[in-house]
Amino acid sequence: MTWTSDDLPPSHTITPMGWVRVILRGVAVGVVTFGCLALLLLLRLIERPLFGQGRPVTPYITQFVCRTAFVLMGIGYTSIGTPMAGAGAVVANHSSWLDIFALNAGKRIYFVSKAEVADWPGIGWLARATGAVFVARDRTKAAAQVDVLRQRLAHGHKLLFFPEGTSTDGLQVLVFKPTLFAAFFDAALRDTLAIQPVSVVYHAPVGVDLRHYGWWGEMDFVPHLLATLAQSPQGSVTVIYHDPVKVADFGDRKALAAHLERVVRDGHADYLDHCSGKGS
Repeated sequence: MTWTSDDLPPSHTITPMGWVRVILRGVAVGVVTFGCLALLLLLRLIERPLFGQGRPVTPYITQFVCRTAFVLMGIGYTSIGTPMAGAGAVVANHSSWLDIFALNAGKRIYFVSKAEVADWPGIGWLARATGAVFVARDRTKAAAQVDVLRQRLAHGHKLLFFPEGTSTDGLQVLVFKPTLFAAFFDAALRDTLAIQPVSVVYHAPVGVDLRHYGWWGEMDFVPHLLATLAQSPQGSVTVIYHDPVKVADFGDRKALAAHLERVVRDGHADYLDHCSGKGS
């Protein structure tokens, strides 16, 4: 399914009081985000020579920023289940730029993104600063990219992937693209790698379009950010951690992708039904 930015939720219209909230919340979130980013970059001057890709301190700063951002924006945050211990991969559904905050708030993770993102103004710089892993869609570089993943996992990192390949309206989970999982079956990773599926569920405020927090189609980032900051009362987000699985337990990438997709989709749908009263 595809969406267009012509189908924006009515709740994205900002009232005069909404603009006041935009300013107050925006300034607060900006001060925390960029103030902590400056601290993170300063500490990396010490971390990098001592630990290389290892980051024993700075991920805690990212986690603090993400948790605090939800408080400052007035968006409720809860989690269900237990994030897996140790290194591994994490796969989740993708509904919004808010996913970055939601997934970092609960556990220290590193996003795996397409190589083009590294060159995006602002976002690319933030991604590099927080340790994102960039991968190219080029088969000739597959071996090198597997080596990068292996090195990051050796440092105990949890690497986050969005297998849908795009973001949605937040009301459904799209098909997981199995191509992503091919690297996991490399001999250097298959026998030891564990993957945890995670469902991210957004709850719009009562009486507001259910798609309010979704970011899809050709929506621009800034208008969506402003609409999110302006909203009152706010809704919430729930992050559901499902049981991890071992790559070695699956015959191929398609079987692995199908299983993870089913777990994430069922968790997402069940919790949406529960919150709407259907599952109670």
